[in-house]
Amino acid sequence: MAKTIDIASPARTQAILNQYGLRAKKKFGQNFLTDGNILAGIVAAANLTKEDHVVEIGPGIGGLTEYLARAAKDVLAFEIDPDMVKILSETLAPYENVQVLEQDVLEADLKTVLAGAFGDQEAVKVVANLPYYITTPILLALLQADLNWQQLVVMMQKEVADRLSAKPGTKEYGVLTVMLDYYASVSVALKVPAAAFNPAPNVDSAVVSLTPKPAEEPVDEPKQLFSLVKACFAHRRKSLWNNLLQRFGKEEETKAKLTAALAASGIEAGIRAERLTLAEFTNLYKALKAEGLL
Repeated sequence: MAKTIDIASPARTQAILNQYGLRAKKKFGQNFLTDGNILAGIVAAANLTKEDHVVEIGPGIGGLTEYLARAAKDVLAFEIDPDMVKILSETLAPYENVQVLEQDVLEADLKTVLAGAFGDQEAVKVVANLPYYITTPILLALLQADLNWQQLVVMMQKEVADRLSAKPGTKEYGVLTVMLDYYASVSVALKVPAAAFNPAPNVDSAVVSLTPKPAEEPVDEPKQLFSLVKACFAHRRKSLWNNLLQRFGKEEETKAKLTAALAASGIEAGIRAERLTLAEFTNLYKALKAEGLL
């Protein structure tokens, strides 16, 4: 019996692309992993067992999907590129526990789709090599979709990974850091060189593991909190006060309410947003609501 060659081996990846006359498409952010050690590391970081339901985003030709199918109970993969969907029907034919949806994950009703695939109330793990150009929208969509998720293990540009786990006061710290901190604990599981891909991207990558955590100070409208955070970071070099004035207006009554809210939350007007923790943003949000500005 001939030895099976993994989809993600350099030789087979290139052979599959040649067979179908395809190249990686920049518009979909396609870069195919061809390093089996990295793929095994992703599976290990996700702590997969035969009890796990897995969601993958952007399976490409199925290199990571194959590893997931071997380790998990079942896999639901979202693929936006119809050319890749055709390839997947063949490359993943040996795996009966894989379902591929030709759908943009950002346009999907995730809760309904996942309930249909795995059953209501079933916990899921998301494991994916995310398209770099839409990493942030996908992460936020997953976190805000009210899913019963156990873990997210996702590949992304190293620069973005650095932002997710940045500390207040650093140049990497920003809106995304604060938003992720509300929902999850973040750790970098693997660093991935550009040479692990076909074609090689222009940047190095990292695999990040996110595990859910209860908000230390939950708010009634998280999206409204994040809108405030975004406004506070609108001009990083400006003070918090100036950004708040731009967001809420410069009328004297508004200034008085902003001053009262800052005093109530114990925050100096002259500080920059990058120095505030999630807890401080939350306190400011609640104080602004109390003043009727939100």
